[in-house]
Amino acid sequence: MDGQTISIDYLSASGRGEQFPVLAADCLRLKADIVVVTTTPAAQAAKNATRTIPIVMHSLGDPVATGLVASLARPGGNVTGTTLLASGLAAKRLALLKEIVPRLSRVLVLSYLVDPIAAPQVKELESAAHSLGVKLLVRDIRTADDLPAAFAAGGKDGAQGVLTTAESIFVVQRNRVVQLAAQHRLPGMYPYRIMVDAGGLIAYDAYTSDLQRRAATYVDSILKGAKPADLPVEQPTTFELVINLKTAKALSLTIPPLLLQQADQIID
Repeated sequence: MDGQTISIDYLSASGRGEQFPVLAADCLRLKADIVVVTTTPAAQAAKNATRTIPIVMHSLGDPVATGLVASLARPGGNVTGTTLLASGLAAKRLALLKEIVPRLSRVLVLSYLVDPIAAPQVKELESAAHSLGVKLLVRDIRTADDLPAAFAAGGKDGAQGVLTTAESIFVVQRNRVVQLAAQHRLPGMYPYRIMVDAGGLIAYDAYTSDLQRRAATYVDSILKGAKPADLPVEQPTTFELVINLKTAKALSLTIPPLLLQQADQIID
């Protein structure tokens, strides 16, 4: 328990990515036995700061593509943990949006390209878009202030739906994203169910509660002597489809019955 068998220090960049190297240095100053990270930039900063203190990833993006580990099966080095992304997940979200809006031909894609996990997702979406007959309108979001202009540009270019890639900025700014989608009457597909809880239309999300438990087991194993290099990175195996019917009605959308049957949760 925190304060009894273990001491936990919570450090936050408060949405300011440039603070991660400072926080990584703080972890060393605090003589941390293990560093747990929840974003790829934080993990990279931690890895740059130390190659000896174990680093546990908690539901990160693509740790192989971003150079955090050598492979999922054999991570090597001092980094291991859980990844939120599975191959084909971005493409699956685009296909689901197309299923809800059959005439979908242009999609506004909001992506935080500063985060190294963003580009692989956009590449996957571009490949899927070609086979689905959809044109992507990709907008790079650096700060919350970029969101209104991105939606305005999407509207001008004829967007019929909006999709965000899976970066933490969209969780932090979920209310603003959802409000702008409603304002522009764009059906939205999101990578986090919390965005549907905030009023978004649909989310296809890895079952994060399971990943949270798994991240804790990594910490436990390492404290008992296991080496990060020997602990394979775990991918999500369970996903949840969440649909907000209230939002669908506001957009005058009829959700296909088969999709409703597949939903893990429906918000009325």
